[in-house]
Order: sequence, then C-alpha cells, then structure tokens
Amino acid sequence: MGRLVTIVSFMATTVNHIEEFHELLGKDLGFSEWYEVTQETVNLFAEATGDHQWIHVDPEKAKDGPFGGTIAHGYLTLSLAPVLFGEVLTVENMSLGVNYGCNKVRFPAPVMVGSRIRLGVKVASVEKVGDAVQVELDMTIEAQGSQKPCCVAQVVYRYFS
Repeated sequence: MGRLVTIVSFMATTVNHIEEFHELLGKDLGFSEWYEVTQETVNLFAEATGDHQWIHVDPEKAKDGPFGGTIAHGYLTLSLAPVLFGEVLTVENMSLGVNYGCNKVRFPAPVMVGSRIRLGVKVASVEKVGDAVQVELDMTIEAQGSQKPCCVAQVVYRYFS
C-alpha cells in the first residue's frame, strides 16, 4: 500500500541585486519552515559555549524546575535565525553579505526542548552605505503553540555588490 506524502513548500523572497532591497522596505517576508529544537542541539551548544546550566542540559532536574523541562539557551535560539533565514530570503549577485549586528534582542518566552520554532522576517529599514546596502530586519522566532514569541530581534546585515 502506498504512503500519502504531503509536501509543504515555502517560497523564499529572492533579491537579484542589492538595490532591490529598497522595494522590500516595510514588507513582511513571511515565515520559515518549522525546526525542531532537540536536546542534542542544546547539549552541543552547551559544549560550544561552556554554558552547562541545568535548565538546559539536565532533563531530570529540569522536570522539577520553573519550566517543567529543559529549555534552549536564549543565544542558541538567536543563533538559529541565520539557519532559518535562508528559507525566507535569498540574495543573488552580491560579492559578500555580513551580519553587522543586532540593535535589540529580547527573549519573551522559553523554547522548550522538543518544541518546533519558526522565523518570521520584516524589512524595517534599508540604507545605502558606500558600496553596500545596510538592511535592518525585524525577526520574530516563535514556538509552535506558544502565545508569546521566544525571541524578537532587530538584526542588521550589510550586503555588498
């Protein structure tokens, strides 16, 4: 008997040249696909950063903690934004794109290990800077079923032609 397979495809916005960012000013670019945050991912992040706090890496102790289980590090949540960002926006015909920084980052709700998150993006500002275009993006990372976002950030990228 055959299996029924449902394929959900998200269409990333494509910018063919950095000057096209001006046309996206103020626009919501949509959401990435859902991404599951596993205990293994959290443990690897703890190893990479040295942050082994029990609320992240000790599932037994965390059961009795304030969240009822282990949670992802806030900075792990933020670091997943570039992973998911490529599903929302692709930039063609540039020589270089760099993460220039963050203007503001907040973590209003925890990401429970085992939950699924996705990234939403809105273009907040676009400014020409020399040979580059600086783009400020309002990013929201939400966990499936959560009433509050788990991360809201305004990130700044520079794209060079």
